[in-house]
Amino acid sequence: MKIKKGDNVMVLSGNDKGKTGEVLEVIPKSEKIIVKGINVRKKHIKAAPNREGGIQAIEFPIHSSIVNIVCPKCGKTARVGYVVENDKKFRVCKKCGEKLN
Repeated sequence: MKIKKGDNVMVLSGNDKGKTGEVLEVIPKSEKIIVKGINVRKKHIKAAPNREGGIQAIEFPIHSSIVNIVCPKCGKTARVGYVVENDKKFRVCKKCGEKLN
């Protein structure tokens, strides 16, 4: 997957189209990601001795194909490419060529 934890992404389709957020978790097996503030649902949590019960808002996973990385340099959504320099592989923005983290 070309998306990593900590990247800023924008949602391209669905109910949260146009929203941006930071990637909190990547699930490579199912090609899904959890983004802060995106796909938030209410979940009923049963009380336990060490936690309080009630209804909590939790971010649920979305498929990685409906998001694009927001480039830190140009500020636009862009596809991700790869460049190899000195036997190291870097992710780059396809629009401006800037290296991504």
